[in-house]
Amino acid sequence: MTYHPKSEFLRVIIERGFLADCTDLQELDENLSQGMVTAYIGYDATAASLHVGHLLNIMLLRWFQKTGHKPITLMGGGTTKVGDPSFRSDERPLLGPEQIDANITGMGQVFARYLEYGEAGNGALMRNNAEWLDGLNYLEFLRDIGKHFSVNRMLSFESVKSRLDREQSLSFLEFNYMILQAYDFLELNRRYNCLLQMGGSDQWGNIINGIDLTRRVLDGEIYGLTTPLLTTSDGRKMGKSQGGAIWLNGDMLSPYEFWQFWRNTTDADVGRFLKLYTELPVEECNRLGALEGSQINEGKIILANEVTTLLHGADAAKAAEATAREVFEKGGTGDDLPLLALSQDDIGDGISLAQLVVRSGLAKTGKDGKRLISEGGLKVDDTSCADAGRMFTADDLKTPVKLSAGKKRHALVTVK
Repeated sequence: MTYHPKSEFLRVIIERGFLADCTDLQELDENLSQGMVTAYIGYDATAASLHVGHLLNIMLLRWFQKTGHKPITLMGGGTTKVGDPSFRSDERPLLGPEQIDANITGMGQVFARYLEYGEAGNGALMRNNAEWLDGLNYLEFLRDIGKHFSVNRMLSFESVKSRLDREQSLSFLEFNYMILQAYDFLELNRRYNCLLQMGGSDQWGNIINGIDLTRRVLDGEIYGLTTPLLTTSDGRKMGKSQGGAIWLNGDMLSPYEFWQFWRNTTDADVGRFLKLYTELPVEECNRLGALEGSQINEGKIILANEVTTLLHGADAAKAAEATAREVFEKGGTGDDLPLLALSQDDIGDGISLAQLVVRSGLAKTGKDGKRLISEGGLKVDDTSCADAGRMFTADDLKTPVKLSAGKKRHALVTVK
């Protein structure tokens, strides 16, 4: 039987496809329908920017606030020092405190685009778990918190089990991670009456740990809710491209490249992505997703514009669309294309086309670049070129040269 929630938040996220699992949907619904609830999602500070893989849960927090509730973005200043082992084949490189703080600053720029922060009412809060983890007394923590954890049960979690089954080393440091994350939920419940932890479905085991610990220590009733781990319709992990991660900070990935990522969405994913990553009415998302043939491109452009507007603003979305139209429809260069500016030293007496293709990010290796060129997949200033050894001097690059790999990936190369 399909559950029909009373609360606006659950109605919205179920209809739009955000819900994978919940520890007690009906009880959570009761709490949500009776007044403001506080919920959190945790983010470890492993990079200077969030990426598209985080965007689903950022939108979840945005809907949570828009429907009257209070979101907490919990920054893992403490847990990043340990590293989440979930579904990883190796240990994360450990970062120092200065790098972690710098990463948190970079990530905060993105959250500010989606959430309204403030202590009063349902203003979002940003907290750092280093606040309570850094000062823990190890022996007291083992005695008061460690006693509630069964090693047998911890070993049964899929995230740990898969690592051990492959006979890959799991350090004691990493093994502690799930205890620390559970402790986060306990602290947030104690300090802010936080009743709900949300996250991707790979975090289910960690979320359950936090619920069990809080029940044992504080005798409180709290809940967990997860979103699906998204893959594209052709089986790729959401947010990965040939050039690497799709970063959300504009200084790590230009608004044009971000726009282009969404414009290149596979036909079958358009309707689903509109519901998850935009605030358009569900009926309109379904209508656009059902378009066929060349008409589906209308849905892709709307998707790219809506998602880019939320992150970078309406002006950036309009500029990206205008650049795309100039590049694709008129054969122009476009001001917003990714730009590779080489120094005189980089170029020397000359630089080959194959090297330019790699340096501009259109190919990962020289071998890939040469194959792309030899197979006729590359254009130089909109003209096909099959000579991987073609040389460019600094004089040749004084006027930017446009490189195009297929119809959708472009870059400009120039000399500084």
